[in-house]
Amino acid sequence: MQPDQVGLGIIGCGLQGEWHLKTYRAHPLVKLACICDVNEQRVSELAEKYGAESWTTDYQELLAHDDVEAVSIVTPDHLHHDIAVATAQAGKNILLEKPMATSVPEAENIAQAVTEAGVICMVDFQNRWNVAMVHAKEAIDCGELGTPQVISIRLNNKIFVPTKLLSWGGQTTVGWWLASHAADLVTWLFDDDVVRVYAISRSEVLKQRGIDTPDFFHSILELSRGGVAHLENCWILGNAMPTLIDFKMELVGSEGTAYADCSHHGMSQIYTMTDASWPDTCVYMDIHGLPRGLGPNSIWHFADCMAAGTEPMVRLEDGIQNTRIVQAIHDSAQQREPIVLK
Repeated sequence: MQPDQVGLGIIGCGLQGEWHLKTYRAHPLVKLACICDVNEQRVSELAEKYGAESWTTDYQELLAHDDVEAVSIVTPDHLHHDIAVATAQAGKNILLEKPMATSVPEAENIAQAVTEAGVICMVDFQNRWNVAMVHAKEAIDCGELGTPQVISIRLNNKIFVPTKLLSWGGQTTVGWWLASHAADLVTWLFDDDVVRVYAISRSEVLKQRGIDTPDFFHSILELSRGGVAHLENCWILGNAMPTLIDFKMELVGSEGTAYADCSHHGMSQIYTMTDASWPDTCVYMDIHGLPRGLGPNSIWHFADCMAAGTEPMVRLEDGIQNTRIVQAIHDSAQQREPIVLK
């Protein structure tokens, strides 16, 4: 290993875990020291494919490697807590896929372990590297839009995601899977805290398919300085849609408006004799063999910070705040009344 390389480990080598593998392999200051997944065949094949120096099916074995200095945790949502706490206690810096955890106590436990160990934990809020959202943030910060007043974010998936893409769809919700992204965009763009949440959800379509998780959430978030956000997060869009994600944003300021269409953006359309598709030009792309898009860009940022010894743009507190908001969305929908965040 070159002196200026940092040893990275990955726990969880599913679809998103492979994004981390591809990104770290391309980064000049990263060594893939060890990767871990419970599927022995998959992890061994990926280790060979991407040149990882070692692999294991036991994350504790990965954490025992001295040359693993930082770890990407890319496991299912409900498995973050124990692994993140153990990783912090092992003295490793952490890139933790969103959501930070699926309850506020678990997020606070992770934060306590991180603080006590003196390590870094960045929750992977990828949309802070979404070009359209970065443009909106820059317009706000330079005063072009005035004071943000109201924002609407529609971030939905085809029903393929909870029924086919995720083998563990019934062990999470579209709230944790998608509303976590949207809520982080709200607090980041407004640079403000959410103080009150009112949400509605329904559970019918997915439950009829044997997956006990809500079909959708509609949520209203009130911010401390008077801003208002509406989030639409749905998991039952028709599979005939040409894109996996339906993602749109409208932000109204006192002196201007910003719009973003991150799904049906028209930048790339492919038509064959039997099908039509809109290839991804936002989340993850291979451009001349290099990973690009909001997914790889956030991972690359973490690797840069690990190599340089600097703090990531996403703070530990951002992950805790996000967990509180999304938990309040669930609580409000269940209790059918607003939830005040303290």
